[in-house]
Amino acid sequence: MRNFSLRKRVLVTGGAGFLGSHLIDELLSNGDEVICADNLFTGSKLNLEHLHGHPRFEFIRHDVTFPLYVEVDHIYNLACPASPIHYQHDPVQTTKTSVHGAINMLGLAKRVQARIFQASTSEVYGDPSIHPQTEDYWGNVNPIGIRSCYDEGKRCAETLFFDYHRQNGVDIRVARIFNTYGPRMHPNDGRVVSNFILQALRDRDITLYGDGQQTRSFCFVDDLIDGMIRFMNLTGGSSDRRTGPLNLGNPAEFTIRQLAEAVLDITGSRSKIVTRPRPADDPMQRRPDITQAREILGWEPKVGLREGLKRTIDYFERLLKQSLIIA
Repeated sequence: MRNFSLRKRVLVTGGAGFLGSHLIDELLSNGDEVICADNLFTGSKLNLEHLHGHPRFEFIRHDVTFPLYVEVDHIYNLACPASPIHYQHDPVQTTKTSVHGAINMLGLAKRVQARIFQASTSEVYGDPSIHPQTEDYWGNVNPIGIRSCYDEGKRCAETLFFDYHRQNGVDIRVARIFNTYGPRMHPNDGRVVSNFILQALRDRDITLYGDGQQTRSFCFVDDLIDGMIRFMNLTGGSSDRRTGPLNLGNPAEFTIRQLAEAVLDITGSRSKIVTRPRPADDPMQRRPDITQAREILGWEPKVGLREGLKRTIDYFERLLKQSLIIA
């Protein structure tokens, strides 16, 4: 148990979601007190069920588009639907969550002098014209497309974070998170890893959009959470190295077809691979340059794709057996 005088009180918005719930587990294991704020639009109390009655954990049902008044030392702002099927369901609300949510959480950080972490995204790079993507690349984003509510909402949130830092001295950390997967992914979020796994476990056709030659880099959730906490706790050095933006993701690159074939191999599924038209604004390439994360944090992803897929497949198999998702 940590010395109480060193214990931090931490707010995690979007804490009932995939990343947030894993982050909360790690913060609690480190001895911190954690407040989770989530409106449960995409998050689930099932992700937090194991924390019921924990003496250092508190859940608040709250939408970050409204102000929140709590006293904390650190804020992790993860609140926002992150998959196309969810953020396109209500694109106006998605933009509000990114922009108004950032304003409200930055205002809180300014008032209580808390350090604040922004879960930004590789989507700020759009369909990139340079590869891999470095933090100084400004991106190639369609400002009026069907994905823009998320892409541009996150870009505006970054603007707000850096303006609050420059104008008001708020202590910020901005991380650009690349594709992450693992247990507790939402089974119906439309993301490629959960889609492929559930299709394979049900022996249904695995759907590739386009020819499957689009590339992605897949980071296992444990690795990402480690990087997030290291970045949040970073002190010393120049201001720009502490604030970010900082890429966090696994630089190993795979085509979507390779991912589908790996899932089929691990599950032993009888599913067949079929193709469908590629969605609008779907980027062809996505891979992080993590040079800065290596240098600043000493951070490197450790979990390989096959190992991570096996652990994620085991999770979805348990959900199916327990009838927690419809077979």
